Amino acid sequence: MRKIINILPGLISCIVIALIGMVVGHFFPSLGSGLFAILIGILVGNLKFGSKTILRPGIKFSESKLLYYSIILLGATLTFNSLFNIGISGISYILIQMSGTIAFVIWLGEKLSLSEDFRLLMASGNAVCGSSAIASTAPAIHAKTSDMAVSITIVNLLGTVMMVLLPVITSTVFHNNVLPSSALIGGTLQSVGQVVASGSIVGEAVKDQAEVFKISRIIFLALVVFVLKRIKMKNQEVREATKRKFSMRSIVPWYVAGFLLLCIINSVFLFPTSITHPIKVFGNYLEIIALAGIGMSVNVKDLTQHGWKLSGYAGGIGLFQIIFALILIFILL
Repeated sequence: MRKIINILPGLISCIVIALIGMVVGHFFPSLGSGLFAILIGILVGNLKFGSKTILRPGIKFSESKLLYYSIILLGATLTFNSLFNIGISGISYILIQMSGTIAFVIWLGEKLSLSEDFRLLMASGNAVCGSSAIASTAPAIHAKTSDMAVSITIVNLLGTVMMVLLPVITSTVFHNNVLPSSALIGGTLQSVGQVVASGSIVGEAVKDQAEVFKISRIIFLALVVFVLKRIKMKNQEVREATKRKFSMRSIVPWYVAGFLLLCIINSVFLFPTSITHPIKVFGNYLEIIALAGIGMSVNVKDLTQHGWKLSGYAGGIGLFQIIFALILIFILL
């Protein structure tokens, strides 16, 4: 009971910030409520009220436990059927695009002398599904909250710019042909909301097919977390974990395993919309509350460091994703 009482002040603060973020996000759906929750959280967390010790336990609970639960619930809203819908060529395109994005993001970040954890978080967010992917990867590689907050912010802003740019490219290059246009939008944009918004600009058919490509990327979330954690472990010169015998339990976080398990169960039993929709909504609420907690844990000075590097980093990533995707689409689709 005492533990619950200790958590309540910080948890309530995160819930209030999340609610404000959702209200603001309602007017800017392309940016998403999560981005506003984390930005408002940063603002409040750097004020005298937000830095009070009494709030710490609840903030920690929100940014960790609630985040894990939201990731697990995401698995219940997905099925592997999306992979069958895009076929072998579509799967090949997604896997090569994701692999190329991860490799390039890590390489470019290293050239810009950015921290390893930040590079891995950016790789995850841009290759898979933005905030959710970053939130899944951060605990697995023991990343700092500041790196997590900055990467989520940059990935969301980059996705917003690309969301507007991609319909222009699909119109110019593909004349809005459904398959290549949906592959470009669904294979590069960071969040599902951005895919829906961008695809809608082109047309209903493109939007629907782009969602399939996007969901196919999310299906590989567990694999990406697995790979990035292995990269982190291999790159460290001294780490006790590298001395232990490899095991799935030591490399795959429990919440990612939960995500994958629910995804498998849903693929077999095909939960009806009456079940998956409430789960999706509730999981989204938990994620927004968690992002508010992440924001409250960030020192604003962390956001002001390496400003020009981060701008160049984001621009380089976006440019690579678009060019690489165009090349793959012409070759594979």
